Amino acid sequence: MTEHDPKLFSPFRLRGVGARNRVVISPMCQYSADEGRVNDWHLVQLGRYALGGAGLVFAEATAVSRAGRITHGDLGIWSDEHIPGLRRLADFLRTQGAVAGIQLGHAGRKGSTQRPWHGGAPLEPNSSGSTGKEGAWPTVSASALPLRENAPAPEAMDAAALMTLKQDFVNATRRALSAGFQVIELHCAHGYLLHQFLSPLSNLREDRYGGELASRCLYPLEVVEALRAAIPEDKPLLVRISAVDALEDGWTLDDSLYFARELKARGVDLIDCSSGGLGGAATASGAPRGFGFQVPYAEAIRRQVDIPTMAVGLIIEAQQAETILRQGQADLVAIAREALNNPNWALHAEQALRSEAGFEKWPEQAGWWLANRARTLKKLAKF
Repeated sequence: MTEHDPKLFSPFRLRGVGARNRVVISPMCQYSADEGRVNDWHLVQLGRYALGGAGLVFAEATAVSRAGRITHGDLGIWSDEHIPGLRRLADFLRTQGAVAGIQLGHAGRKGSTQRPWHGGAPLEPNSSGSTGKEGAWPTVSASALPLRENAPAPEAMDAAALMTLKQDFVNATRRALSAGFQVIELHCAHGYLLHQFLSPLSNLREDRYGGELASRCLYPLEVVEALRAAIPEDKPLLVRISAVDALEDGWTLDDSLYFARELKARGVDLIDCSSGGLGGAATASGAPRGFGFQVPYAEAIRRQVDIPTMAVGLIIEAQQAETILRQGQADLVAIAREALNNPNWALHAEQALRSEAGFEKWPEQAGWWLANRARTLKKLAKF
């Protein structure tokens, strides 16, 4: 890469896995599965981002246990029956040149809810959801604190439940690898279960997993150790964090710096830096919103912990993403809702940053036609 080549479109490698560029499609829940199974919606939804030129495409937050879902529509990986559908998805992403990633998570106290477009309220037994038959299930958390006033209280997890859940994460990781995913990301953000252990606002435990910062980090770090042991040496492990709760007396950037150092010591390869979500929707952050509003978190962790990071959050334009990388604020740039708006974001970004870029990188089924059309449009522009 020369000084003038876009860094956004330079290759990137973590352990033995290399991506064609530094554009990542973030995990985005679709709430469209049936008993956790991949269907055509997931294949088309994620496949279009691989066709659109992204280097790494993540499947949405995928529940490691049935009770770990957010809604009845979540993808799941708690059974071997989920592997064939996930393999079909991972295979297609790879055949189109993208690295296939998957995010593994557990909703904790944020589970057993309606789909967001139905209001996101807690489910009621045998009566809520989109079909009239999708009832509630019991939820668990670090402590028996409800998500909000008038919400059902979760059950505080005991030692046996913690051991079982850790094994659920390990089993899910093995299934993901069997299905052909090349990158595993552990979800410790957005108010879901492992974030509930990290934050002092949701973890009031009096055992070894509660209290001071190091103790609150202990269980998520134990899960990380178990996953790293289950993942081959040539495959990377990423962790998504909410770098700040942006709530009074909540998790802070200094806490994230400590946690990131501990993650690095346990073999984590990259920190995916988001924020907020503890007390409301996953995408709700109390931090002031502006273009790239979460980039400073990725920069602070990258510089102070010396670990690769991924930036996300209102990254809209190609030059904006390029500047983030050129200034050393992050190593990867993640696109989410902007990709929903424009699945070909990566291809368009390369054309914006490389004046000579045509349609060579597009799938030939489309690129051949578009290149011909571009020549026609150029001729018409002369008149």
